[in-house]
Amino acid sequence: MAENQLGQQYMILPEGASRLLGKEAQRTNIAVGYAVASIVRTTLGPKGMDKMLVSELGDIIITNDGATILQEMNVEHPIAKIMVEIAKTQDKEVGDGTTSAVIIAGELLKNAGSLLEQGIPPAAIIKGYEMARQKSTEILEGIAGKIDINDHDKLLKIALIAMGSKNIGSMDTKKLLAKLALQAIEQVAEKSGNKVTIDRDFIKLEKKEGGSIEETTFINGVLIDKEVSHPGMPKSIKNASIALLDVALEIEKTETDARIEITSPEQMQSFLAQEEKMLKAMADKIAKSKANVVFVQKGIDDVAQHYLAKAGIMAVRRAKKSDMEKLAKATGARLVTSLDDLTPADLGFAGMVEERKISGEQMVFVEKCKDPKSVTIFVRGGAKQTVDEVERALTDSLGALASTAESGKYVTGGGSTEIDVALKLRDYATDVGGREQLAIQAFADALEVVPKTLADSSGMDAIDTLVQLRSKHKGASGKVYGIDVYTNSIADMEKPGVIEPLKVKLQALSSATEASAAILRIDDMISSKGRGGGGGPGGMPQGGMPGAED
Repeated sequence: MAENQLGQQYMILPEGASRLLGKEAQRTNIAVGYAVASIVRTTLGPKGMDKMLVSELGDIIITNDGATILQEMNVEHPIAKIMVEIAKTQDKEVGDGTTSAVIIAGELLKNAGSLLEQGIPPAAIIKGYEMARQKSTEILEGIAGKIDINDHDKLLKIALIAMGSKNIGSMDTKKLLAKLALQAIEQVAEKSGNKVTIDRDFIKLEKKEGGSIEETTFINGVLIDKEVSHPGMPKSIKNASIALLDVALEIEKTETDARIEITSPEQMQSFLAQEEKMLKAMADKIAKSKANVVFVQKGIDDVAQHYLAKAGIMAVRRAKKSDMEKLAKATGARLVTSLDDLTPADLGFAGMVEERKISGEQMVFVEKCKDPKSVTIFVRGGAKQTVDEVERALTDSLGALASTAESGKYVTGGGSTEIDVALKLRDYATDVGGREQLAIQAFADALEVVPKTLADSSGMDAIDTLVQLRSKHKGASGKVYGIDVYTNSIADMEKPGVIEPLKVKLQALSSATEASAAILRIDDMISSKGRGGGGGPGGMPQGGMPGAED
């Protein structure tokens, strides 16, 4: 209810609606954002813990992948959804660093809450955070090392670090997967002068339960989860000439209503003969092009299958659009939308196209292509949860490798980069002065959540570790010192090869800063629909701000 100058009352919101104003809204938003970040915080690093997620249908996911955890949580509160978007953006842009981005955003919100309690206005905090982000970018660019796509040793280390926290077996297994990821990245990379571009969409991860993780293989081509459409067709063709068709090999219904009147058996026989003749003509056009393998995005009539089989042509029907695009990049074939336009020049090449039975299901392998720009990693594992986790590990590695190859820069891991940036930000804050100084210092404190969390997961004393790291980084050669979680000590991260893509760090800081700024700008939350339960909009409890040590 609201009241005008004459004292008359009128309804603005419907009955049952809820509203949070001012500091109450800010406190709730900060508490929710920090709570979401706290959920994934313990998953950070090689010694991070796993989470078990159980859906309403009873499906189980066991993982420590930040993006997967947040997406599968099915959160309802709008602030929680913003935190999930951080992970999605990070995953989409660079493929790795989702957990770091979310926990940094959570710390930024928590530290902002302390500043709000001191009377610092949100505008000053947001401005200080943005200044700190820009300065952090400058610092990171300054301490980053250079790398190119031919530096296999460092790239393998980056791939291993990206999948280091995944529970997928021994170090030898991880090395095998890292080599497969690097092989795939090198194959699809497009080079133009000194610039490298990599489209990860053309690296297909096809997974099938059965066997062991060590049976995961690299395919120099595309694996299609389909079967050959007719039992009379060849199941294996060497030196295949491949046609890709986005046209149905069947008699399609007319777009306008039509009726055919047949009054005698002879007319029916003539109609069927004409239909068969049309389907045979389709098969003849394919055979005339010299294609011996055809992938069709739409259907293939049984009669057309018969004539294709007689011509010794292997056919696969109803292939997915994404698979057709990958086949085009791998074989060099052109997607044809009219059989009349199909010529030998439109055909692609593969050294082998073969149907094989994998775990009781037929799959078509298109391999031994000439310099394919689309490849497949065939993921195996003894259980669904294992196969899914291997897929997530490979996704992270591929993202890290692509980011490194494209930017050509890397930084050291183990929390060393965050500590170094935090120290330099504190010096920068002193030069800035004013209220923004406090926000920049809060930003620096938030970055230290990464080494602090790594220390906690390793069983080290977090406070003592931070003090030692700060002391090391004040020295001239201390910028590479971080936490070695395997020896539970502070060490030079360059020596064991704990390195990460610069692009991942920059994206994490950008996503975290923008999300925290968006949340801090909110001072009024209006829910037009009451959801029951004690709490504010979205059914979340109206808790106070998170304390300094939660």
